Amino acid sequence: MLKEELIKKSPVRVLERGIEGGLKAGNIGVIASRKGIGKTSVLVQLALDKLMQGKKVIHVSFTTHTSYVISWYENIFTELAKKRNLEDHSSVHDDLMKNRVIMNFNQEGVTTDQILKSLRAMIVDGGFDADAIIADGFDFARADAEHFSKVRAFAEEMKLEFWYSCTMSGEEPLLDKKNVPVILRPFLDSITVLIILEPKAEYIHFIVVKDHGRMNPEDLNIKLDSKTLLIAEA
Repeated sequence: MLKEELIKKSPVRVLERGIEGGLKAGNIGVIASRKGIGKTSVLVQLALDKLMQGKKVIHVSFTTHTSYVISWYENIFTELAKKRNLEDHSSVHDDLMKNRVIMNFNQEGVTTDQILKSLRAMIVDGGFDADAIIADGFDFARADAEHFSKVRAFAEEMKLEFWYSCTMSGEEPLLDKKNVPVILRPFLDSITVLIILEPKAEYIHFIVVKDHGRMNPEDLNIKLDSKTLLIAEA
């Protein structure tokens, strides 16, 4: 399969059609689940899809070292290339990774303004015109509404998407009556797209809780393969 065909047939296209054409620039999206369900895999696949299209991505990790993040990209790319019989995958791989930057932050020791200043320096001063920022491992329990107001303003100014992962933890119930993770309720107004990963017996189901102003819309009909952790149509 050629790279162009892989882009066209990617399950990410199904996701985009299900959320009004995608997250779009200037907006915040969140992939939420309990720990260890597949959030990082989904974020990496969203990033790889951007990279396949020749776009640039900044991956921000709040919990892991760069080598661990790189291993996620390597493993997911290898699975995708194998499953789709991607032609000239070594050359494609090298081209993709030229457009990815990985940054690490310790959430305890850095402010929102410092994070955004570093991102701005990379994008503006460094000439790295990113289309999306992937923020993995961010602890929402330590955040406040101002953080997301600033992030959304930054996303609008820089004309990019901002995807977060969120680990749902704490006392039950983890979801409120509208299916919103309790930990995310203070920030819901700033979140454009909210997706929950729900483990089933043989796969992990995508549940769209918020989609550009709509709450609990129709099912996306996509899932996460529990073995490969690749996104697939249901």
